[in-house]
Amino acid sequence: MSRLSRRTFVRTCLALACAGLGHAAQAAEPIKIGLITALSGQSALAGESITRGMQVAIDEINAQGGLLGGRKLELVRRDDEANPAKGVTAARELIYKEKVAVIFGGLDTPVSMAIVPLVNQAKMPFMGPWAAGTPITKNGANPNYVFRVSAVDEQVDAGMVDYAQKTFKSARFGLIMVNNPWGESNQKGIVAALAAKGMQPAGAEKFDDTAVDVVPQLTRLKDAGADTLLLVGNVGPSAQVVKSLDRMGWKVPVVSHWGPAGGRFTELAGPNARTVHFVQTYSFFGKQSPVGDKVIASMKAKYPDVKGPENITPAVGVANAYDAMHLTALAIAKAGSTDGDAIRQGYEQIDRYDGLIKSYRHPYTPTQHDALGAQDYIWAQFIDNRILPVGMVN
Repeated sequence: MSRLSRRTFVRTCLALACAGLGHAAQAAEPIKIGLITALSGQSALAGESITRGMQVAIDEINAQGGLLGGRKLELVRRDDEANPAKGVTAARELIYKEKVAVIFGGLDTPVSMAIVPLVNQAKMPFMGPWAAGTPITKNGANPNYVFRVSAVDEQVDAGMVDYAQKTFKSARFGLIMVNNPWGESNQKGIVAALAAKGMQPAGAEKFDDTAVDVVPQLTRLKDAGADTLLLVGNVGPSAQVVKSLDRMGWKVPVVSHWGPAGGRFTELAGPNARTVHFVQTYSFFGKQSPVGDKVIASMKAKYPDVKGPENITPAVGVANAYDAMHLTALAIAKAGSTDGDAIRQGYEQIDRYDGLIKSYRHPYTPTQHDALGAQDYIWAQFIDNRILPVGMVN
């Protein structure tokens, strides 16, 4: 071999070695998944449940070899403190500094609605495992980068009316709504659901999320002849509604969106917290599917405070986030990269996923970005500080 050819051979070997190292480094680089949710305050328990559902799914995916040729998933969290401005700041940091592949948005519809325009502009896939505001996914963007595994207000609103009629023989509905975009979304949906039945509300009242007394609003609804209350509010405000009813001595059925499930509701509302019936997407009580049994076992093994289903709370946070993370992994795998637009298309190309909440069949299309429907909802109440399906007391 000539000196020139030997030199060329050595250079080629070095180049190939460097290329191999580069590919190995790229393969080892984690795929970051962002989470923006309330990790402090009254809803911190719900934010933690989303974290746990995501992390259990991430552990499973990583144990199976990760994605895109061996890259492990890594969860990067930010606390939005239920504040839309802080949520937007966190989203910018996750997109432009942390370089996440997907952002999961947490609890509050106002926070998610503030983030939606940013993620669509940045072509950043955004997955919602909790906030139920209808316009989050139906936001008018084309293409739309926002997906969800959660309840949807307009479906929940119709479900609340149907459930109240079936369970309490309700005829005159009083609406008590938190005064923010989430409350507005639900009031619009409930009025539409009643109109479809040829009905209208007996009355509609709003209250601030910092209210400590809702007696005036409730008194007006009582005077209007309401025989059932439809409630929309997160943990603290919903608790104040229950306490205000106690002060009035008004025993009236309360059918609620799932806000009370997000934190210390029984502690804040008192004994009558159990009288509130609210929507859920999953319960870890009762007979479980093989996936359910696996998730319960994983939760017990990973989190010392989890002794059984009663400690997996709120269940919807864990369940929605678990399924959403696995669907996201499928989308990334179909994309074959961490490119945002490719992942968006990956979601829409998912054929099947046998998940915790249900078996998903083509959960997303270019025009439908909500994976759950009204048929996936159950109704629950607090019994001894446990969220149980209505009628299940043991």
